[in-house]
Amino acid sequence: MADITFKIDNVDIKGKPGQTIMEAADAAGIYIPRLCTYEGLQPHGSCRVCTVFVNGRAQAACTQPIAEGITVDNSSEEVQQIRKDIIEMLFVEGNHYCMFCEKSGNCELQALAYRLGVLAPKYPYLFPKRDIDASHKDIFIDRNRCVLCGRCVRASQDIDGKNVFEFVDRGPDKRVAVNSEAKLSDTEIDVTDKAVEVCPVGALLKKRVGYAVPIGERLYDNKPIGSEIENKNQSS
Repeated sequence: MADITFKIDNVDIKGKPGQTIMEAADAAGIYIPRLCTYEGLQPHGSCRVCTVFVNGRAQAACTQPIAEGITVDNSSEEVQQIRKDIIEMLFVEGNHYCMFCEKSGNCELQALAYRLGVLAPKYPYLFPKRDIDASHKDIFIDRNRCVLCGRCVRASQDIDGKNVFEFVDRGPDKRVAVNSEAKLSDTEIDVTDKAVEVCPVGALLKKRVGYAVPIGERLYDNKPIGSEIENKNQSS
């Protein structure tokens, strides 16, 4: 089938029928911020960090399919402000202490805050009471850092075939639960499961591997998040 031509920030982009805006942008070396999206997982559209304006209307780039002749705004001040507001709300809705977190330097939420210029949230911190489950011999879950992206839920179901995680409750009480009566150790999750790997923050971590990669040598310590996409065309 013929390519679809559309514009991102007034640049002509060609994509394939059935691609989302994010998929076509990635292929063209244009980075669109994301948190809930992960390669190999069905698009979810839950975090809205990938918000763009399509013909003037706000859409999630990870789920919105491309169409002939559409115009996509990915970098205007208004779009960037929406993304910054979302990132700031994620910080104040949880308990994120980056200086103490093993994920620091590899954390996508932290890296997005740096990329978008978020130094201190303008919203008041909520300081919720959230539990930690360290019952499993190889993995622990710290819900203080969870951003409800749903990656672990989808990876466990669609890739691991185990259905270890699921969302329960609604609104401010929404959280990731495990498929046992109480503890992570009672589930069939394994340290090699994809569900453990895909967490963008420090909510799901492996035990006994703390600081195996030193601070200063981690994924986002020396290059911004998204640079691997933006450099794709330059290296090809």
